[in-house]
Amino acid sequence: MVAHAYTVAFEGVDARPVEVQCAVTAGVPGFAIVGLPDKAVSEARERVRAALSNMSIAMPSKRITVNLSPADLPKEGSHFDLPIALGLLAALEILPGDEIARTMALGELALDGTLVAVPGALPAAMTAAETDRTLLCPRASGPEAAWVGDCRVLGARTLADVVRHYTGDAPIAPSEPGEIPAPGRLRDLRDVKGQERAKRALEIAAAGRHHLMLVGEPGSGKSMLAARLPGLLPRLSPREALETSMIHSLAGLLSEGGISRLRPFREPHHTASMAAIIGGGRGARPGEVSLAHNGVLFLDELPEFPRAVLETLRQPVETGQVMVSRANAHVMYPCRFLLVAAANPCKCGYLTDAGRACSRAPICGEDYLGRISGPLMDRFDLRIEVPPVAFRDLDLPASGDDTATVAARVEAARLRQAARFGPEAALRTNADAEGRVLEEIATPDSESRELLLRAADRFGLSARGYHRVLRVARTIADLADEDTIRRPHVAEALSYRLVSPRDA
Repeated sequence: MVAHAYTVAFEGVDARPVEVQCAVTAGVPGFAIVGLPDKAVSEARERVRAALSNMSIAMPSKRITVNLSPADLPKEGSHFDLPIALGLLAALEILPGDEIARTMALGELALDGTLVAVPGALPAAMTAAETDRTLLCPRASGPEAAWVGDCRVLGARTLADVVRHYTGDAPIAPSEPGEIPAPGRLRDLRDVKGQERAKRALEIAAAGRHHLMLVGEPGSGKSMLAARLPGLLPRLSPREALETSMIHSLAGLLSEGGISRLRPFREPHHTASMAAIIGGGRGARPGEVSLAHNGVLFLDELPEFPRAVLETLRQPVETGQVMVSRANAHVMYPCRFLLVAAANPCKCGYLTDAGRACSRAPICGEDYLGRISGPLMDRFDLRIEVPPVAFRDLDLPASGDDTATVAARVEAARLRQAARFGPEAALRTNADAEGRVLEEIATPDSESRELLLRAADRFGLSARGYHRVLRVARTIADLADEDTIRRPHVAEALSYRLVSPRDA
């Protein structure tokens, strides 16, 4: 008899259905798993054997063969334990085979039969919904998977609970979606003394998802400004929350099954490897660029990152997706994020302070910021010098608008963009517009166009730089609640573009 159970294999954020075929036949006793299993999947036979023994179920003295179909698809992860156990129990006629065939399962088995939570329950639930199956998973993964409303999710504590459910002794209640984590206290923009120009740049960056570069002396407030950016961004829409949560589910970052509506803020250290930033490693896991999808990726001390890592950022920043290619895996992850970078003007950090600058100034500044290539620098829409704040200014009252006021303006600008692009459009912010769409939404009046053309000719703007100025001007006009791009909007956009951080 051949029994059939179902599970998934992960390829990026996609969960591909896998059929678990279990046959118990006469022959030399053994337990074989075939179908390109990795080490964790091959070891499932020992965990299944121990779990069944803990339930007083003896393994038959026959040949047990488990085939994971399609056989040419690599199978990785411990989540194959539960479907293999279900297929074996169905083949032994302990569980009804027709019920098992209508179930998609994933979960790791402890030796005592306890089901251990595994990453990827959310994308697995989406695949179960598409194939019209019930998802069976560990109880700890149930609240996460239950967010997919079109799928019935059963969260079990042990393998014994699963057996009692399918035999009708103690049915398992469907899982409920996890609680949405309450947002903590966000840092207020008014905590930053001075730096009004940098605050304005933060507002523009948040409103249009424009990449931002901050250059200034140590202690001038670059990291402090970046830390206040999450409070300016609007909450994730349901579609964005699901996209982001699927990536975090694969990485095992969802807390107690709750899906957050706050945009992610990732700040990897400059010693992080290329696999950690871009993605890769065992199983081609998502990197920081994908974990920051729909949120912010903050790279502090940008020139200190390895040059190879910085250069690999160029394509993801432009396309919003990254291909992780390995010998046995080619996985595509979304990575549409807001890039914020901070850097000192030179190695010692005091290039603009004649009293503290090193003897190599200004060559040290050129060498230090020269680690950032021109093509990567060209992808920053906003470039800001963050000057140091005088000690006497620290005692002054807070100035400027608070985070809530600025966030309201940002959300209003985002709503204007959403209405312009339409609810079903792939474009969500002005930074995404290109080609004909950019020409339609960012058409300046004659006076503004003349100013932009003169600036492009005088300062040698690239075609990319020209279009980025148009996008920023469109966002500035949205913040001012104006339909037409006017000369002040273009002038302000140019002021952020033409100041090179290498000259800071």
